[in-house]
Amino acid sequence: MPVGPQGVDTGSAFAFVSTHPIFPVQIVGGRLFRLILLFTLLPLLELTLLLRIGEWLGAGPTIGLVVVTGIVGAWLARREGLRTWAAVRNELAGGRMPGSELVHAALVLVAGVVLVTPGVLTDAAGLLLLIRPVREAVVRRTRHRLADRVKVQAVGFGEGFTSERDPDGGESSKTDRSPSGGRVIEI
Repeated sequence: MPVGPQGVDTGSAFAFVSTHPIFPVQIVGGRLFRLILLFTLLPLLELTLLLRIGEWLGAGPTIGLVVVTGIVGAWLARREGLRTWAAVRNELAGGRMPGSELVHAALVLVAGVVLVTPGVLTDAAGLLLLIRPVREAVVRRTRHRLADRVKVQAVGFGEGFTSERDPDGGESSKTDRSPSGGRVIEI
């Protein structure tokens, strides 16, 4: 395994570790490092692709392509956003909490922002997020990743309960024990 400065096992050939007061965060391949790569490498990749397309089609058609995808993407995002917002209202009118529909609405918003950003890859990602089955797959994946990390527990007067997930995604309450598993003492 490659070892970076200060003996940090990096798992790769690149590591940056700084304990300077101006830059107190250690970047060894975590989320911050991925975000830095995303915000530096993605624009460079987008620019390279646009330049290649410009060489192939010419400057005018390339600029037209960027403008048209921005306009069409904004229109599609607005249409899908209104459809998703109607689903949120229907859930609320039915007395249900619109959890997944709110996530869909947030993903449509992200798709709209990404679509008006000039670039080929961002336009492709934005168009994919406007397709409901793709959003459902993203919601499922996010839900599974978060479900392993979250346990909801409520504490109150009298009997306590722990909220646990049913296999079909609903919640069930168990009232036969306290949240800590111990005895409930009423005062």
